[in-house]
Amino acid sequence: MLHVGNAGGGRILVDPGALQYDPKFLDDWARTDAVLITHWHVDHFNHDAIKQINAPVYATAEAAKKYPDIKITIVKPGDKLELAPGIIAQVTNAFHGYNPWLKGPLEVEQTVGYMIAAEGKKIYFTGDTICFKNEYKCDVLCAPVSGYGLTMSPFEVALFANECGAELVLPCHMDNPKYPVETEKVQSILSAHETNCRVLKPSEFVNV
Repeated sequence: MLHVGNAGGGRILVDPGALQYDPKFLDDWARTDAVLITHWHVDHFNHDAIKQINAPVYATAEAAKKYPDIKITIVKPGDKLELAPGIIAQVTNAFHGYNPWLKGPLEVEQTVGYMIAAEGKKIYFTGDTICFKNEYKCDVLCAPVSGYGLTMSPFEVALFANECGAELVLPCHMDNPKYPVETEKVQSILSAHETNCRVLKPSEFVNV
């Protein structure tokens, strides 16, 4: 989950998932101007929490079909969204990886990323994606680093960040015990490829 804000008070919530969710998060999550969802998996879409958030929800058509009781504005790569005063998001391509554990009902057909622009900076949230060719440019890259065939590995994130011109990488989605991640190893690999990174703790913020 990523919460993006600006000096004007705009707040954007990205992928509020159910893994390691604490009900006390909802007080903070509810004070958001928009909710961006990359794909329908419950570790990115906490249905019960999102139902209690009074803000527009943006997601793929597949997610809207999975959760018909939630009002969702359907997005696709190439769309541009005005989320709050001074905050614009571009919907980007993404390609969720596959392994046999996802075979059948857990497979994902549609996933996206979001390039969020605010106060002259661009923060790119890739969502769960493997490496792919693109021309996206950003200041900050937020990318899952677990690998396991589903997302980029730390090595791939380092290469991806360099291609995007990111000055800072915020590794994310290290909360799934089914796909364990060694934080020190992630930092070591990214640093070895001259990639500046910072691992945030829950509720920790960074100014960019």
